[in-house]
Amino acid sequence: MKFQFFSRSALTGLALATFLIASLPVSHAQVYPDRPVRLVHGFPAGGNADAVARIISTSLQQQLGQPFVVESKTGAGGTIASDLVAKSKADGYTLLLATGGHAIAAALNEKLPYDTEKSFQPISAVTAFSFLIVVQSASPFQNLNDLINAGRGKPSPLNYGTAGVGTGQHMTGAFLAQKTGIRAMHIPFRGDAGSIAALLGGDVDFVLAPPTAVLPHIKAGKLRAIAISGSNRWSSLPDVPTVAEQGIRDYEVRSWTALLAPAGTPAPVITRLNTAIRTALSDPAIRQKLEEATGGDVRASTPKELADQISNDVRRWTQLVKDAGIQKE
Repeated sequence: MKFQFFSRSALTGLALATFLIASLPVSHAQVYPDRPVRLVHGFPAGGNADAVARIISTSLQQQLGQPFVVESKTGAGGTIASDLVAKSKADGYTLLLATGGHAIAAALNEKLPYDTEKSFQPISAVTAFSFLIVVQSASPFQNLNDLINAGRGKPSPLNYGTAGVGTGQHMTGAFLAQKTGIRAMHIPFRGDAGSIAALLGGDVDFVLAPPTAVLPHIKAGKLRAIAISGSNRWSSLPDVPTVAEQGIRDYEVRSWTALLAPAGTPAPVITRLNTAIRTALSDPAIRQKLEEATGGDVRASTPKELADQISNDVRRWTQLVKDAGIQKE
């Protein structure tokens, strides 16, 4: 057997070349993800945010080849989940499915354990949806003007139920009271299911909820929708007018869901996730599932567009909190 001998200088050169090859930078986008990804949201299982997270996670898992595990970290209007993600390692393996309440929290809280804008890297918007204003089917309020007249004329305030303090539902009700001058007391519950149960039981005068959360009860004849908060009617309930159509000018509220990562997450990872979201939302089957789950529109965005939307919402809700005299938490 013939052996090949190398000089010390040749061996040194070979070792250096091996080190340099091993040290070449590897694109985050090429290797991401190589293990399961957590997709965290701050609301009860079975709700709007949970449905969106699970639909999106299925598509992301199929595209990227790793499990996307949905986790519900409820409490404090979603801020517990936001705090968890804000303090997670910025590597793309812990993501937040945020709602419009993410921006509202900045307006309602004197001090959060994170910065609503600076602690997160936006990835993409996912959905946008309006809220329905709903009463019992036996309620004397046949339309929004009936409710407004009662809220102005009664010595005691009307009670309205929502999915919790700091939710889009909460601000939709507060904005209605501020625009119309009605006396209305906010009664927060743990999720939409709680507020709807209270309405069915006669414990509140009306609720604000995502369309799909109340649609089964409307179809069953137990509840009646008297207005929708967005600028357009909902196709599944075309006879329900918008708030603006009933004489309340400059009234429009829509919430949203979106994907965020901790600030500092590498740009290639954000780009890959944004591309995957766009691919998911271009799938007609995924779009249909999301529309049926939320009663809203499906739309992707650039990270910059989402950052601007969050910033604009923070300013809008901060001004409303001030104008309406809402006590901060």
